[in-house]
Formats: sequence, C-alpha cells, structure tokens
Amino acid sequence: MMRAMILTEVGRPLRLLDRPDRLPGAGEARLSVLACGVCRTDLHVVDGELANVRTPIIPGHEIVGVVDSVGEGVSLAVGERVGVGWLGRTCGVCAFCRSGRENLCDTPEFTGYTRDGGFATHAIVDARFAYPLAAAGTPADQAPLLCAGLIGWRSLVFAGAGKRLGIYGFGAAGHIIAQVARWQGRQLFVFTRPGDGAAQDFARRLGAHWVGGSDEAPPAPLDAAIVYAPAGELVPAALRAVGKGGRVVCGGIHMSDIPSFPYEILWGEREVVSVANLTRKDAHEFLAVAPEAGVRTLVTLYPLEAANDALADMRSGRLTGAAVLVP
Repeated sequence: MMRAMILTEVGRPLRLLDRPDRLPGAGEARLSVLACGVCRTDLHVVDGELANVRTPIIPGHEIVGVVDSVGEGVSLAVGERVGVGWLGRTCGVCAFCRSGRENLCDTPEFTGYTRDGGFATHAIVDARFAYPLAAAGTPADQAPLLCAGLIGWRSLVFAGAGKRLGIYGFGAAGHIIAQVARWQGRQLFVFTRPGDGAAQDFARRLGAHWVGGSDEAPPAPLDAAIVYAPAGELVPAALRAVGKGGRVVCGGIHMSDIPSFPYEILWGEREVVSVANLTRKDAHEFLAVAPEAGVRTLVTLYPLEAANDALADMRSGRLTGAAVLVP
C-alpha cells in the first residue's frame, strides 16, 4: 500500500489515505518519493483557483524520487534518481508540440492537477518527463528546482538580457532565480510585501542591489521585471518601474485580476507577457545551469501528513523560501 495526501473536495483540507500499489504501464515509471516541494500552484489547485480540478487528486509537482519499477519501453534504470515537474505529458502531435512549444500543448496533462502527483510515498509518472538528478544532492534541496526553478528560469529567459532586473514576490521561485541572475552579473531589485523584513533581509543576503516594498519605486528604471506573486495589482506597479522598452513577465499560472491602468505606463514600447508552463528543453537547460550558478535553496521541511500545515503557512505568507514534504 502507498500513503498519500489526497484532495477529495476542492476547498477542503487534504486527507491522508492509503491506496493500493499499482505497477507502471507502458512508457511509465514508478517512483519511490524522496521529497516533494509544495508550490503555490498546489495552493491554487486545493483552493479551487484553477478551473476543472480533477478530484480525487494527489497534488504535488516538484517530485524527487528513485525509480523502483518501469513499464515497457522505458530507458530509465531502476535505482536512478529523477525529478518530475508540472508538465506531466503532452500529445506530441498538435501544432504547438510540433513547433517546439509543447508548453502550449492542446491536450496536456499536469502533475498534481490532472494526474496524480507527489504528495505521496509513490508516484506513477510518464518517463519522458522525468529528469535525471545528481544522486549526491539532498532531495529536499532539489525539489523546489522542479517547478519554482523551472518556471523561474523560463521567466528569466523571457525577461531578456537587461542588466537591471526586478523581482516582485520573493518566495520559492524568487530566491532561486535571484541567485541565477546574480551569477549572470545582473543588478537585482527585489520587491516584497510591504514590511516583510524577513524576506527583505533574505534578499539582501543573496546579493540584491536594492530591496523594498512592492509599494515603493526603485532608484533607477528597470530593464525588466518578473512578477512571481499572484497579485494582479503588481503588474501596473511593475510597468511603472520599468523604463522604455522594458518588459514585465508574469510568471505564475494564476493571478488575481489586473486593475485598469493608464496607457502612459505601457507606452514607450513596454511589454507585458505571460509564461505558460514549461518545456522539457527548459528543464534540461536549468538543471544544467543551477549547479554552475551555485544555486542553494532555502527549505522548510514538513512530514507528508503535515501537507495541510505547509499549505496554510504558504497561504498566510509565513514561509521564507520553499516548503518541502518528506514521506
């Protein structure tokens, strides 16, 4: 039997339940879960902020595990450590998949949303979307790389090569990508919730050039800004912070409504773009960059059965860094 924290009803706490073990099918691998990060998207799933949540569902899409069984046609080896992220499967035949944009697949599956995820002792995954990880790394430290890191990386690429980069929201993705941005030689401007001294001190320790509240203006116009916080009101704030030709990247899968704003803060060829999901190419690129950049994750560990506590801490803003479940 496997144990899992299962969402049986949207908007209700997860339940710790036993489920029968099952073997992987063709193209699949079964993982013994070593750690699973808790992402804000998990919170959006549990709270019903994403449409068409399938229930019952096991959330969790920052999975680090060891392959313990494989189905037909799988090249992964039993005993190999792998990571699994948000994008769980794509069709491979739609126009987006055939043009290198599988993140926009017409019929995708998402780990922990439309297929069971990693808030469990075991997980069945599409082996094509499992990424080799160094066995020497600490599983809990690796887990946030599988979504906060991957989506964060795609957002950073979308932001362009400008030197002055703003980050709105300094949680799991923010603290990982801040390290990559500093390694790239950028000046980092970090915006947190007003008065969040812990997050601001953390940003300074990671080498931020300037730190302030999201209600403050930076000391110089930014070349680009990434909005990781799911707060639509930060988009006009970020537009005011970037200079002419600047770009604002919305890095989350869900965001509250963006309020109306005057055209003058968009004028000057400023842009607002969103990042949707990720591709396997993103994953392989970032997982190669992370050790080169010396990325270190700040994690708070929770036992599997405390998944609701981890979600509550994230919901209330009590977390600094990332939450990780350990079965």
